[in-house]
Amino acid sequence: MVANKEPVCREYTVNLHKKLHGISFKRRAPRAIKAIKAFAKKQMGTSDVRLDQNLNKEVWSKGIKSVPNRVRIQIRRVRNEDEDAKEEMYSHVTVAEVPETGFKGLGTSKVDL
Repeated sequence: MVANKEPVCREYTVNLHKKLHGISFKRRAPRAIKAIKAFAKKQMGTSDVRLDQNLNKEVWSKGIKSVPNRVRIQIRRVRNEDEDAKEEMYSHVTVAEVPETGFKGLGTSKVDL
């Protein structure tokens, strides 16, 4: 759990190939979405994780069984504006740009808000 509850934005590379090893074909894309949500929940310490529509399209771009091996995501921890919200922060996950050179050498990086 994150002790610091400040708004922050970071970029990560998620290896979906490792998370989906041994999963049957018709369950791969939904399991990839669940894996991304679990990753964001662990990294940002918020139980409310919201995925962007473009990220969903990126995961499902090659169909239900041919999920991309890796995906570069940007996770933004944001204050919740709803008065009746259970938590004060939520995580918003979007797809990030991958350079033409590929995923090699890309680690976690902070993004300025």
